[in-house]
Amino acid sequence: MLSNIVASQSELHERFGGVVPEIASRAHVESILPVIDRALSEAGAKFTDLAGIAVVTEPGLVGSLLVGLTAAKTLAMVLELPLVAVNHMEAHLYACRLAAGRDVFPAVGFVVSGGHSNLYDCKSAVDYELLGTTIDDAAGEAFDKVAAILGLSYPGGPSIAKAARDGDPTAYTFPRTFLRDEQLRFSFSGLKTAVLYEVRGTPGSFREVPPLTTQRVADIAASFQAAAIEVLVGKCRQAVDLLGHDRLCVGGGVAANELLRAELQRMAEKTGVELLIAPPEYCTDNAAMAGLGWELLERGLTSPLDLDVTPGLVRMR
Repeated sequence: MLSNIVASQSELHERFGGVVPEIASRAHVESILPVIDRALSEAGAKFTDLAGIAVVTEPGLVGSLLVGLTAAKTLAMVLELPLVAVNHMEAHLYACRLAAGRDVFPAVGFVVSGGHSNLYDCKSAVDYELLGTTIDDAAGEAFDKVAAILGLSYPGGPSIAKAARDGDPTAYTFPRTFLRDEQLRFSFSGLKTAVLYEVRGTPGSFREVPPLTTQRVADIAASFQAAAIEVLVGKCRQAVDLLGHDRLCVGGGVAANELLRAELQRMAEKTGVELLIAPPEYCTDNAAMAGLGWELLERGLTSPLDLDVTPGLVRMR
């Protein structure tokens, strides 16, 4: 890896408590050319040194994806280079291969981020089969929404984790949806709603809601985090047992959570599974993930210039 340039938009979306698609796409337009220029500069490379152009085409917000694809198509056409389409979810898992510096497939893959909670059967570096996903809120989305309910800052993952350090994870018993379910699926909407009712009261109830003190925020944050992580780790173990793979690769923004990493490691040691979690700098969205483009390019898996994006979230077929 010669350079890894990230143009963060967190400050632009912070006051809205989540990503605003129109703001995101406009920021992409403003950032794309300076980022490309800086990437080449830090890599000590020129356009003529490139072997191909890799670009994420799915899944995601349509406006943001189109900005990247338009830039990639233009470069590919002008420079007469092959165009390589990269799946964002698969790239998150490839970050584990990038960090390990060796082949890590086959493996169970787990992408846990703001928009996704997906389990995969990773048969090779370029062959991924979706095993299960969320039916409503993803884990990262739940963290963001619960942070907003508790009056904590965006993004919710780091602020929840920080508040939880001073809290009691057993103070509240929040639901662990689908934890014992045989299907590989997730749901965090009920967990989020349980937190909402604890903070603001249940509709129609006459129970007096305690004030939201600093300690109560910490206890609720810790209890919520414990519930979410128990489900995430439990489903990973279920997938490992189902497929019989001896390796688990984990990527995505929520994978930077220290408690999640610790609980996954504990589970891996207990079951004898090799655990590979992307380093924190590769967990949140970044450029290095597109190293997957090399695997595709070497196999001749390129795309025509009429390539289009596939926006939205990943869903089961």
